Amino acid sequence: MAHLLGGHSMHVALPDRVLLDSITVGIEDGDRVGVVGRNGDGKSTLLSLLAGTREPDEGRVTVRGGVRVGVLDQLDDASAGVSVRTRVVGDRPEHEWASNPRIRDVLRGLLGGIDLEADLAQLSGGQVRRVHLAALLVGDWDVLLLDEPTNHLDVEGIAWLADHLRTRWSAGTGGLVVVTHDRWFLDAVCTRMWEVHDGVVDPFEGGYAAYVLQRVERDRQAAAIEARRQNLMRKELAWLRRGAPARTSKPKFRIDAANALIAGEPPVRDTVELTQLATSRLGRDVIDLLDVDAGYDGQPVLSDVTLHVGPADRIGILGPNGAGKSTLLALVTGDLAPLAGRVKRGKTVTVRQVSQRLEGLGEHLDERVCDVVGRYRSSYRAGKDDVSPGQLLERLGFSAAHLKARIGELSGGQQRRLDLLLTLLDEPNVLVLDEPTNDMDTDMLAAMEDLLDTWPGPLLVVSHDRYLLERVTDLQYAVLDGQVRHLPGGVEQYLELRSRADYTGSVESASQDASSSAAGQKGFTGAERRAAEKEMGALERKISKLRAHADSARTAMADVDPADYMELSARMEKVRATEAEADALEERWLELSIELD
Repeated sequence: MAHLLGGHSMHVALPDRVLLDSITVGIEDGDRVGVVGRNGDGKSTLLSLLAGTREPDEGRVTVRGGVRVGVLDQLDDASAGVSVRTRVVGDRPEHEWASNPRIRDVLRGLLGGIDLEADLAQLSGGQVRRVHLAALLVGDWDVLLLDEPTNHLDVEGIAWLADHLRTRWSAGTGGLVVVTHDRWFLDAVCTRMWEVHDGVVDPFEGGYAAYVLQRVERDRQAAAIEARRQNLMRKELAWLRRGAPARTSKPKFRIDAANALIAGEPPVRDTVELTQLATSRLGRDVIDLLDVDAGYDGQPVLSDVTLHVGPADRIGILGPNGAGKSTLLALVTGDLAPLAGRVKRGKTVTVRQVSQRLEGLGEHLDERVCDVVGRYRSSYRAGKDDVSPGQLLERLGFSAAHLKARIGELSGGQQRRLDLLLTLLDEPNVLVLDEPTNDMDTDMLAAMEDLLDTWPGPLLVVSHDRYLLERVTDLQYAVLDGQVRHLPGGVEQYLELRSRADYTGSVESASQDASSSAAGQKGFTGAERRAAEKEMGALERKISKLRAHADSARTAMADVDPADYMELSARMEKVRATEAEADALEERWLELSIELD
């Protein structure tokens, strides 16, 4: 592979510490690199060095002659007097850019619903971010350096961007380096990972799932180092191996090694115990929305919504921006009264919300962390253990020095974690999270998910972070075209529904499909329903056997002489055929589940 871009012995020092300590990295043709690490450890600095927008204190950056490098940083310019069209395609005549399939695809994928003649200064921050990303992607680049490209993108936008980057260059050409906290995106796009920590950059082969495995193995070899982090990674690996993403993304690390690592690992949540605790605290009636219409100033945003929130339901809510997700949350929290229908609440229900705007911290910005936390109760029940607020702070990445810091001086990610902790200490029994992952690095996301695994009550999460939704929720619902619809097929079903919609966000065709599905359900006779359910059960058993057979066959390949390419190829072909058969059966299972919904 041809070398495109590299940094040699790069050193960057801050007044109080060394940020990057004489690191050397390279980007070759075909590389798709994801960069992870804690906030403040130097990810964005590394990207700016490679982009040439910052000079290292020592060392150098080399770029092969003729290589074109495109850069997306975190600073978006929204200058007045500049239109969206001008920012994205410049002064090129319309017939020139409109005939370019890449430009049409980018405009469709990122700027649907945005007026191309609108002034940048009139757009929201999220829309400006999309415009800057679109302006970059319409260009011809050999290397793309992207700093947090998924910020302000919804689930659809992230899925589109992943597909665009996978197909942008032909195999073995082009280079990509991306800094993002979106773990699904990293697995979907990247074939290599760089972890930035303690002044060094550690390389890993594969996407995020492979990185988790290799990092766990590294931590196991140095068992005395960061024992707490190792446990979190092992738990996350167990979910990656056993959960839905393991069946769809098919991580490319050794199955036998993964099985050995998670042997004896319990499920990420003790569902039976959590359900018993939640029911004892809340009873069986929690919150029911019954035929509810809701909106503002008499104008409906949601209509005919029926939603049941049980004592241990963990619900993820998806939908495009402006669809009504916040309106649905306001109905659940009681901040909005319905225009029609009614909301039933259990007598003991207490709802607390962690919002995007961190409203719970607004009055405490001039106070120290320890003073605010000290006003709450002295212990918190996390699963089977009672832990102190200090222990919770430590689990969420706060050091002893942070306790003396004023809340207003904390980073955005630290404030978000503190807001979650204070909400938990306030002893609600229904928890609502609105975009909780903003400003958090992957380690802190894992720590937050670990804490949420012990939450013994209803949990409602609105997020564009697909990994988080699949990791901490068991039920998913979509807010589309003023309706709330259950998604038995999860995020994949949501993306399929949205793909049928037009580019301005209309979901007319998806709504028609939903009506057809409902009509089909009503048309089922009892015998037909029983037959469909019986077929689903048989499919589940057969899929399980096929997956087990494929895993065993992969493991057995370790006994084959590595030089016997013919035998290895033949065995691998049989494994692929078995997995393809299992994939086809899963498609049939999903079709039946949607029909029965």
